[in-house]
Amino acid sequence: MGKNQHVVPGQNGGWNIKGEGNSKATAHTNTKAEAINKARDISKNQKSELFIHGKDGRIQSRDSHGNDPYPPKG
Repeated sequence: MGKNQHVVPGQNGGWNIKGEGNSKATAHTNTKAEAINKARDISKNQKSELFIHGKDGRIQSRDSHGNDPYPPKG
């Protein structure tokens, strides 16, 4: 399983995609939607979690692209 990906506010505006534990951003985008789309692709490829943060830095939502131990039935 790869590194969890985080969409976080950029320091000078825009949004950054950071792998968990990385000090530098993997990518920088102008819009949050663009960052989420790119981060989702990375997360799917690495079978990891995607954490989406708000402007205040707190986690707003998350997506799991890894091995979910409780897959939904149906």
